Amino acid sequence: MSFDYQYWLGIWWIESIAIAVVGLLAYFVISLIIDRLKAKAEKTRIQFDDAVIEAVQSPISWGVLFTTAWIILSKVQNHFESIVLPSQQNTFTIVYSALFCWFMLSLIRIRENQIWKGQVETKADKTTISGIFKVLRLIVIILTLLVVFQTLGVSISGIVAFGGVGGAAVAFAARDMLANFFGGLMVFLDKPFSVGDWIRSPDQNIEGSVENIGWRITKIRTFDLRPLYVPNSVFTNISIENPQRMLHRRIYEKVGIRYKDFSQIKAICDDVEAMLNEHEDINDQQTLMVNFNQFAASSLEFFIYCFTHTKHWETYHKVKQDVLIKVGEIIQKHEAEIAFPTHTVHMETPQFAGLNDEAPQ
Repeated sequence: MSFDYQYWLGIWWIESIAIAVVGLLAYFVISLIIDRLKAKAEKTRIQFDDAVIEAVQSPISWGVLFTTAWIILSKVQNHFESIVLPSQQNTFTIVYSALFCWFMLSLIRIRENQIWKGQVETKADKTTISGIFKVLRLIVIILTLLVVFQTLGVSISGIVAFGGVGGAAVAFAARDMLANFFGGLMVFLDKPFSVGDWIRSPDQNIEGSVENIGWRITKIRTFDLRPLYVPNSVFTNISIENPQRMLHRRIYEKVGIRYKDFSQIKAICDDVEAMLNEHEDINDQQTLMVNFNQFAASSLEFFIYCFTHTKHWETYHKVKQDVLIKVGEIIQKHEAEIAFPTHTVHMETPQFAGLNDEAPQ
């Protein structure tokens, strides 16, 4: 009795098993090829090829599995007439559009991480980079949705018309969300601050380091390490101070000496000014002033006004400490003393002091 190959190959479940085996083999072969390509890409200096290979790995693998499963389901449908599958062309268009969207979003995410980690050189700041990649993600998602809608038979012109008619209602219902969106857009365009900047607002109790700028909120880490989430619409109505972008830091201090040291005040001011001019951490190209300022309630007051080279907050305080210590040493050198609040009481002798007991009562 001869073995009928055509008969057995015509059986649906045997065909399905054969297709599944071929699909799994294709899955493992593609995975192996991608791993080889990834190993070669890591040896090159170009980071873009690493991003493409890593981003395409999962979508292409799932694409092979989906194609295999669809072919098997088609075989099953031919055998069981009760099973009705959707249109093959529409299904493939939707699924492959979603897989392409997955690939593009993964590529954008990986590329953004490469830039943030310093693996790719760029002159753009972090805020601009974040804004560009957010816009790219939005474009990819919108284009994918338009393809899906068109495949499903939804009129794109109808969607546009609905946007025109219902735009006012949607805008009114989501006015806060839109205000935050456009506030974030203004932050990306105007760049009053970037990720990593220390900012504060004189109008509201906002101060800390910017950790993330989103489309709706901006995350700020306060100095007590608490996260502060600020809606972007707030930034369109308040003033923002960005100390991170200052060119220098200012030292402005008032020092008082005793009234009995009046003869030394000019010499002290001259010596302090000379010390600041010679100090390596003080910028002598900026305004530098040391002047006797006023006769205060209990001291002769002079002020120190100058700028440091550094704008780093911790380094600035070390420089300021050194300057104040040297000012104190100059005052001591002139045998003067720093004044502290005092009160002088003058006691007058009564007119009848020293008279006899017949003084007026």
